Amino acid sequence: MIELDAVRKVYPGGSVALHDVSLTIPDGTTLALLGPSGCGKTTLLKLINRLLEPTGGTVRIDGQDSATLDPIALRRRIGYVVQEAGLFPHLTAAANAEVVPHLLGWPAPRRRERVRELFALLGLELALADRYPAQLSGGQRQRVGLARALAVDPGILLMDEPFGALDPLIRARLQDEFRDLQSRLAKTVVLVTHDVDEAFRLADAVAVVDAGHLVQLGTPDEIRRAPASPFVAAFVARREAAPA
Repeated sequence: MIELDAVRKVYPGGSVALHDVSLTIPDGTTLALLGPSGCGKTTLLKLINRLLEPTGGTVRIDGQDSATLDPIALRRRIGYVVQEAGLFPHLTAAANAEVVPHLLGWPAPRRRERVRELFALLGLELALADRYPAQLSGGQRQRVGLARALAVDPGILLMDEPFGALDPLIRARLQDEFRDLQSRLAKTVVLVTHDVDEAFRLADAVAVVDAGHLVQLGTPDEIRRAPASPFVAAFVARREAAPA
């Protein structure tokens, strides 16, 4: 379980990125952080794995204050997927997928076996293992990024607009694959997106964020039927009406 209790983030110079955000993400569920660019979604995501530290409030992971946990150890038990995969260009697909196991000291045979398992899980041909990111398609790079995030079977998966740079057909296919994967693995997932359709399609719950404020938290159906503010109503209506 992930809990944020009155979490606030103020940057040097006084810019407030988050205003006292409180929410709970139960084990095995997917929460989408939905809102326009610059609203604080990625800031909130990075507070969970301590890439950023809160100015106030508390982030708890399985009941423990994350400020009391070693940040490096914490990050190694949390998968992290970013837009365009963020792969290391000088490493092969297999080497990218086994970065965290390598850091944790897994022996080479165990790492190679885990890469085979992950490639099979994510529909990647093993022949791609020795290719470099520049030799892969966008969809293949994103799958390798997901393989890297899942390498040590973390309970938590953070995803920062993971499908945003892909063409619509590949994006829809990977969204379907992610839903199927999540139904089998039941990770605790926090997904950042500004795409209403993606949020409603993938998430159990949606947190709508505007200018650093959590303005509504609910299921996709609740937000569709009863938007909490004119901003939420307009944002959802505008995005859902936008052409593909």
